[in-house]
Amino acid sequence: MSASCGHNVSFDGTSAGYRRALWAVIALNAVMFAVEITAGALAGSQALRADALDFLADALTYGASLWVIGRAARLRAKVALVKGLSLLTMGLWVFGSTLWLVFGPGLPRAEVMGVVGALALAANLASVLILMRYRDGDANVRSVWLCSRNDAVGNVAVMGAALLVGLTATPWPDLAVAAAMSGLFLSSAWQILARARAELRHVAAGHDHPQDHDHHHGHAH
Repeated sequence: MSASCGHNVSFDGTSAGYRRALWAVIALNAVMFAVEITAGALAGSQALRADALDFLADALTYGASLWVIGRAARLRAKVALVKGLSLLTMGLWVFGSTLWLVFGPGLPRAEVMGVVGALALAANLASVLILMRYRDGDANVRSVWLCSRNDAVGNVAVMGAALLVGLTATPWPDLAVAAAMSGLFLSSAWQILARARAELRHVAAGHDHPQDHDHHHGHAH
């Protein structure tokens, strides 16, 4: 189950285990960004480039999540808002650049997409397993879980696109997956923004004391 202690108080990440989990996942994401951005350029695959961007965004978001652990509820919610907006921007960029490529020539290299997609899937499944017990919590903790889950879904889609590109000898499956991934980014951004705004309203109403009580007393396991 989750690391939540109760229904009214969201887990905010203040545990040594969660910090270690985040560091492990940051390292995985940084390595996979380098692998996929290179492979995406070599293979001419928009789906791989979109997935690489996702890895980069995740590494940065997880770093931000580490930074806000134990800080005031208002600051945590504001950082989550920034994460949501950056995910929204990335989704729009992937969607726009995919539309642009619809009119361009060239066929992605299916074998590179397949191999790198499988490697990325393994990295993301490892991340999902590491973070599984921390999937419920405040907007920051929740955003980490959503990003990892999105990555695993995206990798399965990239591998499916690789197979279809190989079978059909057209770039359409690659472009369709990139467009679908942009939709996933936008959906997650909406969820994160909605939760962060709800938390800001909660704090503004003066209900942040139960969550922040431990922080003010130097609570960190």
